Amino acid sequence: MPEARRWRVLALAVLLLGTVTACSGQKGAEPSPGASDRRAAAPTEQAPTPALQPYYGQRPAWSECGDGFECAKVQVPLDYGKPDGERIQISVNRLRTEDQRQRIGAILLNPGGPGASGLNYARAATSVLTPQIRDRFDVIGFDPRGVGESTPIRCLSTERLDDYLSLDNTPDSDAETGALEEGARRFGAGCQATSGKLLPHVGTVNAARDIDVLRAALGEPGLTYLGKSYGTYLGAVYADLFPNRVRALVLDGAVDPALTPIETNLTQAAGFEVAMRAFVEDCFKRASCPFQEHRVESALTQVEDLLRRTDRTPLTNATSDGRQVTEAWAALGVITPLYDKRSWATLRQALTSAFKGDGTELLQLADILIDRRQDGTYSNQTEANMAINCVDGEFPATVAAYRKAADQAADRSPRFGEPVMWSSLPCAFWPASPTPIPAPLDAKGAPPILVVGTERDPATPFRWSKSLAAQLSSGVLLGYDGDGHTAYLTGSNCVNNAVDAYLLTTRPPAKGTHCRS
Repeated sequence: MPEARRWRVLALAVLLLGTVTACSGQKGAEPSPGASDRRAAAPTEQAPTPALQPYYGQRPAWSECGDGFECAKVQVPLDYGKPDGERIQISVNRLRTEDQRQRIGAILLNPGGPGASGLNYARAATSVLTPQIRDRFDVIGFDPRGVGESTPIRCLSTERLDDYLSLDNTPDSDAETGALEEGARRFGAGCQATSGKLLPHVGTVNAARDIDVLRAALGEPGLTYLGKSYGTYLGAVYADLFPNRVRALVLDGAVDPALTPIETNLTQAAGFEVAMRAFVEDCFKRASCPFQEHRVESALTQVEDLLRRTDRTPLTNATSDGRQVTEAWAALGVITPLYDKRSWATLRQALTSAFKGDGTELLQLADILIDRRQDGTYSNQTEANMAINCVDGEFPATVAAYRKAADQAADRSPRFGEPVMWSSLPCAFWPASPTPIPAPLDAKGAPPILVVGTERDPATPFRWSKSLAAQLSSGVLLGYDGDGHTAYLTGSNCVNNAVDAYLLTTRPPAKGTHCRS
């Protein structure tokens, strides 16, 4: 696979910096009147209600859409509390297994984000699933509501989104803090102006209910699913809503639903520090290592100094797009390769250039993470990510609260803490009210659910996987002593074999299984 294409595939499975949130609340609370999107308003159902039967009874009209795939649209209600009201469409694609006689069923994929395209992820099936799984399952990709080709959220023009992502997210003056607040307010106002009707309904509960409609439309009696990063949260919510409709769920690189958004940001920032240390220690073994001294603390300080220098004087940009490589862009560029150990050589090269004043490669890496295309346009990944997170969690409502949280995050993560925390600031002024999901999620009555966690995952720390596996009544944890974000098909035969065996047979590995290669 060409390097640029491989990077795009890796970027699809990311947990976007600082904006994925978990939800807080007490499980079992009654919903307020009219709160039709809350989990409590969507009880576990043995059969769809009469009003939902038209959705559950539909069959996709598949048509060829290139590279062996078929594409279709599935209709779902905008508001599940008003199923006779407005409808929206979920875009779906399918790669059928060549030997239908050996077919077990269909496997649905979600790469995370939230906001990443599942359609694109499915088209990378050879990098996402082993041949053994592709031989036995139809591969199903879908863009969740608000994402990509499924009635997408739109908020800002390309130029305005460039401006927003260029803001100084380590503010050290009232003027810089004020600019962040103005940018955050403008972001929310843009979403309201362009997608206001959709904003209250893009939360994870509705996305999970859409999955159940899709499962039925595909003719699957039980859901087989591979979710990574935020996709683990989506899968866990599905299992909690529909435990009796689960066949096999693999939740790789788990989000912990029991954490508040601020706790999530704090833990994630610390996770990037762990990954950065692992990268530095590995770097010392390589001839191309750019650090002046082969001491961990010295190398980390060199990276921190680089980012602080770009706060004052941007690095050069050899492309013709006119952007300055400020600290915000440089930090995103450093973070991107931390998601996959196989890409650490790319980070070594980018840092080598950056230490000499050239930020072009860091900027190109940042573009991959946020899905900015070569022509300068964006997918709606960043906008959908913000919209979904802001309605899923209850965030602080004041700039002062973010300032306090950012200072706390900087203590734990000197290089990444502040950017992670400030990146959620638009949620303080979001035009749609949050509808948080009561936690923890136990999915009582579901068959075994496999949760996979990587010890030095930069975005979803291993403790999150342990926590989710413990919350799920049938959760089974598969640990991996490795680096990078998520574990399946990232280099461990032990993980690959255990996941495949579970997907094929629904039998999880023994409790306590921990892979080391």
